Amino acid sequence: MKKTYKIEVDCANCANKMEEAAQKTPGVKAATVNFMTLKMNVEFEEGQEPKAVMEQVRKNCKRVEDDCEIYL
Repeated sequence: MKKTYKIEVDCANCANKMEEAAQKTPGVKAATVNFMTLKMNVEFEEGQEPKAVMEQVRKNCKRVEDDCEIYL
């Protein structure tokens, strides 16, 4: 399953850090962040609950970039 989320981030480097943090989150098959459109595309692994996985993605992203936001 793939979903797109609106994000808020200040710079392209920060967006890259968010992408890397999302990709390392259990339950995420693939994740890409587009700084120009302020969107995060996430593909979830089979059988994963997107809402629960995205809560962990948000926590992981906040660790690397504390002023970022993902709108679930």
